[in-house]
Amino acid sequence: MENEFGLYKLMTKDFSLFYGPKQALKSVSIKISANTVTAFIGPSGCGKSTFLRSFNRMNDLIPNVTIKGELMIDDVDIYKNMIDVYAYRKKIGMVFQRPNPFPKTIFENVAFGLRINGEKSKQVLQEAVETALHQAALWDEVKDNLNKSAMALSGGQQQRLCIARAIAVKPSVLLMDEPASALDPISTAKIEQLIYELKSIYTIVIVTHNMQQAARVSDKTGFFYLGELIEYDNTDKIFTNPAKDATQNYITGRFG
Repeated sequence: MENEFGLYKLMTKDFSLFYGPKQALKSVSIKISANTVTAFIGPSGCGKSTFLRSFNRMNDLIPNVTIKGELMIDDVDIYKNMIDVYAYRKKIGMVFQRPNPFPKTIFENVAFGLRINGEKSKQVLQEAVETALHQAALWDEVKDNLNKSAMALSGGQQQRLCIARAIAVKPSVLLMDEPASALDPISTAKIEQLIYELKSIYTIVIVTHNMQQAARVSDKTGFFYLGELIEYDNTDKIFTNPAKDATQNYITGRFG
C-alpha cells in the first residue's frame, strides 16, 4: 500500500459521505499527483464541492456527517488516524467562491494565519507577507499600500489577496472552490494565470462550473454526477474524447 499511495499527493478509495441518511458522495476513488492542477466539473449539487471540502475536513463542521472509505494525503488517512485536525489544516489552503478578506489591513490579512500559528517576529512576518503577495501576483499593485484596508481593493485583487493569505502559511495543497465565478473576465484571466504558475509549488484542486476554465487551467479533470465520479482522466481527453456518454452529454451542453 505504501508504494501505491506514495506515488500520489492525494488519494481516495471508495470514499463516501452522508448527510444524515442522504448519501452525497458514492464510493469516490481518485489519485492526484503532486504539483498538478485537478479540476472537478459537474452540475450543481453533484457532490464536487462536498468532495473538495473533504480534503480539509470542513465537512466536520456540519452535523450528522458520516464518512466511509479512505482519504489519504501524503500517505496519511486523515479520517481514520488520530490526527490533530487544526495542525493538519495548516497544510491545506482554501480559497472560496467569493473573496472574503478580513476587515483589516492588506498586511494583516496575509499575516493572519502566521500570527494564529504563533509567529511574532516582525522580520519573518514581513518576509512571508511579501513572498506570498509576490506569489499571488499582487505585490506590485499593493506594495505601497500594505497598511490600507483590504476592503478597498477591487474584487479581483481581493481574491488574489485571499490566495496570498492561504499560501502565506506554506500549505502543500491549495483547494479552490469556484475561485473566479464572481469576477470579471480580466480578473478571471489573472486568477487562471496564477493557478498555472502556482502549481510548480502547490498541488491544486479546483471546482468550477466553467468548463472552458477547467480546460484552460487543469492537467486532469473529474466529472461528477449525482454524487459519483463518473470519469477522471487527462483534461484533453475528457474534453475531446471522453469515455462515458454522460461526460460527453454534459460537456456538450445536453444537460447541467
